[in-house]
Amino acid sequence: MASSRPLSGALALAAAAVVMAPTAVSAAPPGTKDVTAVLFEWNFASVAKECTNTLGPAGYGYVQVSPPAEHIQGSQWWTSYQPVSYKIAGRLGDRAAFQSMVNTCHTAGVKVVVDTVVNHMSAGSGTGTGGSSYTKYDYPGLYSSYDFDDCTSQIGNYADRWNVQHCELVGLADLDTGEEYVRKTVAGYMNDLLTLGVDGFRIDAAKHIDTADLANIKSRLTNPGVYWKQEVIYGSGEAVQPTEYTGNGDVQEFRYAYDLKRVFNSENLAYLKNYGEGWGYLSSSVAGVFVDNHDTERNGSTLTYKDGANYTLANVFMLAYPYGSPDIDSGYEWSDADAGPPNGGAVSACWQDGWKCQHAWPEILRMVAFRNATRGAAMTDWWDNGGDAIAFGRGSKGYVAINHESASLSRTYQTSLAAGTYCNVQNNTTVTVNGSGQLTATLAANTALAVYAGKSSC
Repeated sequence: MASSRPLSGALALAAAAVVMAPTAVSAAPPGTKDVTAVLFEWNFASVAKECTNTLGPAGYGYVQVSPPAEHIQGSQWWTSYQPVSYKIAGRLGDRAAFQSMVNTCHTAGVKVVVDTVVNHMSAGSGTGTGGSSYTKYDYPGLYSSYDFDDCTSQIGNYADRWNVQHCELVGLADLDTGEEYVRKTVAGYMNDLLTLGVDGFRIDAAKHIDTADLANIKSRLTNPGVYWKQEVIYGSGEAVQPTEYTGNGDVQEFRYAYDLKRVFNSENLAYLKNYGEGWGYLSSSVAGVFVDNHDTERNGSTLTYKDGANYTLANVFMLAYPYGSPDIDSGYEWSDADAGPPNGGAVSACWQDGWKCQHAWPEILRMVAFRNATRGAAMTDWWDNGGDAIAFGRGSKGYVAINHESASLSRTYQTSLAAGTYCNVQNNTTVTVNGSGQLTATLAANTALAVYAGKSSC
């Protein structure tokens, strides 16, 4: 689970960042485009518009939407992670708005991933956003007290597997996913989403569900090979480890994000030469990667939009480097870590009303096409200055250089690109590669260069 912490009085759902994958044998996003824009707490009408206007044209393969199920009332973001029924009746839109969003995104060439909360229900009682009455262990017509785990105390020992998977995450009623009725009901919710055209699921708090239970639920889906990413946060010495879940699909590799923060803030980018599996992470084919997500930007464990060039360049690196399947977090400004989305999730325009739209920052957005164009090419031609300037190629398909030093850098890089003129998509200027594959450029401090075959003019 991600940052499962009690949030201002009410206990929030620790949005366990999970990543989805297709099947055990090919656990990576299906298709030729593997970048997901995570439009955190955007309402469905705004997501639909963004698929058409930005995500499709930029080459994003997927959009991930926040949990659609009916949830507890309240303005805080984490109310979305305390479901009270499986009706599509949350603050972000009703069933018709959801269906319209899926159809619109598909027309734009963007697949839809749903953040799916199936580990638990709520922490209290009341009336949900869709009018359903509930108490912590009773959800009329859905679950009764018999469907929850016997342990009704909070998780307190991550070295104890039973405690992690049977007790309550920040006080939230923990579903007994080992039970036939619960498995059938959860699968029913996911199958309903599949009837609406959903292409994948992010399984929130997957670490708190036995991997065999998830495998059983997935086997009941009308498309058991659906893209599936699971939030299983690595913890040294913990009883439950991310590798247990790779047979179900992708798993989010939190260490990737944690270590990027440290490297970009206080170490040398030169260390990134063997990033990924060389650092002991999950296999690239089953790893979901990100610079930040909605939990980690709030608990301080990763870089965030508040980190300026460090954050931008970390996203450029992630999209250029051949490891894992990347998520681009796109949320809103906050000073109160509990604060819900501006305008109830309605986005009238990027960079207004507090919406940060990181997925549309030019330096990040243009790297999505770079990633698509260099797909399948291994890293080649690595160069670094021993410090914070690095460069590497993707065979004959592309080349990137990042200057994270405090001064500008002028040099000639050896690439494997064919001779010709290329557009540096980082700043829309052209550069020339000579007959020897060499490229000469000057990079200002905290800027990057990225070129790829097929993009000769800006």
